[in-house]
Amino acid sequence: MGRTLIGSFEDVKELSKTIMDEVKSVIVGKEEAIEGLLIALLSGGHVLLEGPPGVAKTYMAKAFSMTLGCTFKRIQFTPDLLPADIIGTNVYNQQKGVFEFIPGPVFANIILADEINRAPPRTQAALLECMQEKQVTVEGKTHSLPKPFMVIATQNPIELEGTYPLPEAQLDRFLFKLPVDYPVIEEEVEILQRKSILEDPEEITVRPVVNPTIIVEMSRWATKVYVDKKVMDYIAEIVTSIRKSRYISYGASPRASIALMLASRARAAIHGRNYIEPDDVKILAPFVLSHRIILTPEAELEGVTPMQVISEVINRVPVPAEIQA
Repeated sequence: MGRTLIGSFEDVKELSKTIMDEVKSVIVGKEEAIEGLLIALLSGGHVLLEGPPGVAKTYMAKAFSMTLGCTFKRIQFTPDLLPADIIGTNVYNQQKGVFEFIPGPVFANIILADEINRAPPRTQAALLECMQEKQVTVEGKTHSLPKPFMVIATQNPIELEGTYPLPEAQLDRFLFKLPVDYPVIEEEVEILQRKSILEDPEEITVRPVVNPTIIVEMSRWATKVYVDKKVMDYIAEIVTSIRKSRYISYGASPRASIALMLASRARAAIHGRNYIEPDDVKILAPFVLSHRIILTPEAELEGVTPMQVISEVINRVPVPAEIQA
């Protein structure tokens, strides 16, 4: 962990592989989700993990944070959780005769908002400024959050009773919505084998392989990735074509186009490239756009999903010719 200087995109690729391999040492499968977490982190974005209970969403978030050597806080969202329980509050200090700000758990590098849809809207909204501005404002005073800063939220898509669905404005703050599904049988057997040799099945045995300073530096390298005009045209064509689909009631905003470009840039960086390829856009588009579009009632009745609409558009939009920096 003594390394503090990154000299090339090859260094970014090597460090990215080290991070992901360390997480994979305790997480079976889920390669797509693990890479998505790293891409979001280097893009300055946030991730919504969606899947049934018991598929290692929380475990993966903890392992990812520990691997980065970052501070980590888990917030269990419940119906009685208040905004001050997240961002902090001013408390009167009798000795000094002044009010002092007591930071909430959001003041950490990686925040796990566990079962985020169990808290009421006013509590969910406490994360809006944190996620967008990377700061907290309490009684007119602004407090900056640490760098890097990332929110990983989880929710169960099949449980509706006692939950408060995230509004569109909140969903739009997440760079990715990543599905975390059940493992295939071979993966489930490997999970059982790994857990059978641990004294505590919940034990996480990863080691920190980087630190926050290196993560910030990797993020800076991601901003150096070249974005060709043809790639910008390709992104814009995908997003606008989805808006025009007969299955779409409300399409994604320009913020989604920007998010797709930033995520594609980070993906190029972790693969050791200094330019975006169309494949970066194609691979990431479903996870950037699926939670930002609203289907028409007719589409829902027909059983059409956002992923199907996005896939159909991607298959139809012409892919730009070969691109190099």
